[in-house]
Amino acid sequence: MEYQKPKGTADLLPGTTNLWEKVEEVAREVFDQFGYRGIRTPMFEDYNVFSRNVGDTSDIVEKEMYDFHDKGDRHIALRPEGTAGVVRAYVENKLYGPEYPKPYKVYYMGPMFRYERPQSGRQREFHQIGVEALNNESPQIDVEVIAMAMQLFKRFGVPNVKLTINTLGDKQVREDYREALINFLKPHYDELSSDSQERMYRNPLRVLDSKDAGDQKIVAQAPSILDYLDEESQNYFDQVQSLLRELGIDYEIDTNMVRGLDYYNHTIFEIMSDSPVFGGGYTTVCAGGRYNGLISQLGGPEEGGIGFGMGVERLMLLLQEENPEFAPQDQLDVFFASANEDGDNLAFKILNQIRDKGVVADKDYSGVKVGKQIKEAFRRNAKYFAVFGEREVDEGQFQLKNAATKDTIDVKIADFVAEPTKYLR
Repeated sequence: MEYQKPKGTADLLPGTTNLWEKVEEVAREVFDQFGYRGIRTPMFEDYNVFSRNVGDTSDIVEKEMYDFHDKGDRHIALRPEGTAGVVRAYVENKLYGPEYPKPYKVYYMGPMFRYERPQSGRQREFHQIGVEALNNESPQIDVEVIAMAMQLFKRFGVPNVKLTINTLGDKQVREDYREALINFLKPHYDELSSDSQERMYRNPLRVLDSKDAGDQKIVAQAPSILDYLDEESQNYFDQVQSLLRELGIDYEIDTNMVRGLDYYNHTIFEIMSDSPVFGGGYTTVCAGGRYNGLISQLGGPEEGGIGFGMGVERLMLLLQEENPEFAPQDQLDVFFASANEDGDNLAFKILNQIRDKGVVADKDYSGVKVGKQIKEAFRRNAKYFAVFGEREVDEGQFQLKNAATKDTIDVKIADFVAEPTKYLR
């Protein structure tokens, strides 16, 4: 029987993983410049870490959680997003103590799980790169996080992205706006989609985020949250906008943007691309925002945090379309071919010695004819190649050939082993 991978998962094969690894490497460099350090949390948590904090009216908890009871009858969930687990680790390990920096800046990379309909750039097992700046409340930190996300896309070579921002105000603002939104939606109840009808009283802000065309026509006339901001929330949002302008970061305000998770307040943002790879229109490639109640909800201090996450699968599609040169090419410094058994044994010995000095090298292991071995050197994109046989074994030297120029030099094996990089330039 031939087994297949589960629906909604993907095998990341050599040739693809090199692009993933470069994305992760660049992300780590950028995060390091901004003072963020890596954190790794479990891939599964107590179900309540997500259900109580992501929000029981979010699609994630209502429809998409991979949850189960383990052998100890504990209710466990595979993580559907990164923030709640990071905040749980932050609180459990008391990283808010006086000996730790504020904000406490961390980044994460890894798989997440949601049971949803698989589609291009969206899988049931997917990967996220994200950051969290914890235990702070400052427009400067909000803008720094946004600036860092924009810097990432610049480093990825896809600077033609659009930043949209919004504010959800504080808890009271959100409550006032929630009531106003319900009053607006009530007369349209029968016209709303079944999902929006279900959400209207539980979390009406999610109706603004509906993808249903009929819902979108209705909410286009809905009151704006900007009209319900109190003085403090308005001032906070004004400072965020002012700082973005000072940094020369272009943005648009989208008052219908609410984000899919319940824990956000004040600043929220999305970075979008209209690349043709997404089939037309703008698609979100990075999103985040501020969450001032989440840390205390999990037993920590009242201070808030802000972060973002980006889906790596969607980012890969964007890079392959907009900047295919970003993907690193596999290349060998040198490839060894062998004409006989003694030559093969010599090549194997040299290979081990020069790898120890940092040279990227390989040889033939199949015993095919020399001509096929040399073709393999070109297929493997080797800068240099050499053939080892009876003469090389007897004389203690070999011919090193430049694959691009076809130039050949005679090299003593002892000299090459002692200083290989002198010849592999």
